Parts: sequence; structure tokens; C-alpha cells
Amino acid sequence: MRNVLEFADVSIVRSGKKLLDGVDWQVREGERWVVLGPNGAGKTTLLQIAGARIHPTTGVAGILDEVLGGVDVFELRPRIGLASAALANQIPEHEKVLNVVVTASYGVTGRWREAYERNDERRAFFLLDAWGMSTFMNRTFASLSEGERKRVQIARALMSDPELLLLDEPAAGLDLAGREDLVHRLSALAADEDAPAIILVTHHLEEVPPNFTHALLLRDGGIVASGPLAEVLTEENLSTTFGLPLQVSSVDGRFSARAATQP
Repeated sequence: MRNVLEFADVSIVRSGKKLLDGVDWQVREGERWVVLGPNGAGKTTLLQIAGARIHPTTGVAGILDEVLGGVDVFELRPRIGLASAALANQIPEHEKVLNVVVTASYGVTGRWREAYERNDERRAFFLLDAWGMSTFMNRTFASLSEGERKRVQIARALMSDPELLLLDEPAAGLDLAGREDLVHRLSALAADEDAPAIILVTHHLEEVPPNFTHALLLRDGGIVASGPLAEVLTEENLSTTFGLPLQVSSVDGRFSARAATQP
């Protein structure tokens, strides 16, 4: 299987500060990655490069057999599904839910005068239905709960049948029921052999869905550990990543962590 992402010594420098520092990372077709780390670790910056939203300051970033700096990003981006808070903020609040999804066909966030085919609208409805949102298709985006918005965003990210799916903190702001529903749906997506390679960014171990295969741990812009999930999500690696002694447990494919008992 080919690499969908291949980063070689990738760094990002802003105002003299390294947000990413010499990252080497490969993601292959069929893999499902979770990226974990504390605030300021560089997770969102990493995802912005993977989504062809920014270029590295130094190093080489290969995405879907193209190299950033040598490809038209406006041709590359439709091949990448992205769900993030920054993108959600660009969606007009009074846009209907069906339009939020179908406009991904043109890579825009608001319907204007574009002409969409019936098949586009059928696919948008199918995706909304798959994520439990088809009955909301004529509601406005602003009227949805946070959990409902997150599911619409993921449906939108899948609209263009992407080769790579990027999810930036999809469970942020959800209550317990909303988080568990989303984790269940993401686990089912990860189990689908026809689903694209997936990269999910989160702060919380409890949000890692079953059926994810790999993990990348970041701290201060650098990689602490990277590889198969069970090998990476250890107490030693996670304690180093978050700067706190942690006890880690796993039950039925779900991980959790808490501060280690002090002596």
C-alpha cells in the first residue's frame, strides 16, 4: 500500500518559535491514526500541513503522491476531507444542513449560484443519513446542537469521497452522551475497509475510538512516539507526552488515563 502522507524533517517556525520540530512521519492507505498531545504540542499545525493549508518552513511534506510547494493546493485539497473548528466557523449560520454537506463538492462553505447535480444531493443525503442527521437536512446549521454540528461536519468531510480524512478534535465541546455516540460512529467508520486513511487529533485518551490502528504522540512540536496503537499508548510514553505520571488502562478497545497515585 502507498503512503498517503510522508513527512521528512518537517518544521514550522512562526515569530522565531518552532511549532513543529523535525517531524518524520508516514501514514499508509488503510491506517487510522490518532494524534495526541497537550495544548501547544503542534497537533493542529501538523493537521494544517496534512490538509495542504500551510507549507512547512523546512523539510518535505508529501501528500497523496504530491509534494507541497510543487503542486496546486486547490487541486489537492478536494482529495482531502477536513473537519475542524476553523472550517466550521466559515459556514454561514443560516445555511441549511443539506447545503453544508453538498457545497463540499465545490470546496466552498456556503451555497451561492453553483449548479449541483441530483447525484450530489443524493450523496449528501446518504451521508447525513449515515451520520444520523438526515431528518435535520432542512434545518439551519446554527440551530443544531454541538454534537449535531460535529456529525454534519464529518458528513461534509466525506462528501468528496476523499483519499485522506482529517478530524481536528471532533469531540471537543460534547457532553458524555455526545462523545460516546461520536466515538461509536468513528469506530464503525474506522472498521470500514472502504473508508479513507484517517487522522484524528485529540487531547483525551478516552476519545480514541476502537478500530484505530496507530498513534502519534507530540510534545513541544516534536515526536515522543509513533507507531502501532498498543506499542505507543503506554504509561511511559503518555507520561512523557503530558508531563505527568499517568496510569493507563484499556478495556474493550477503549483507553483511559488518570494521574498516578502519589507515594
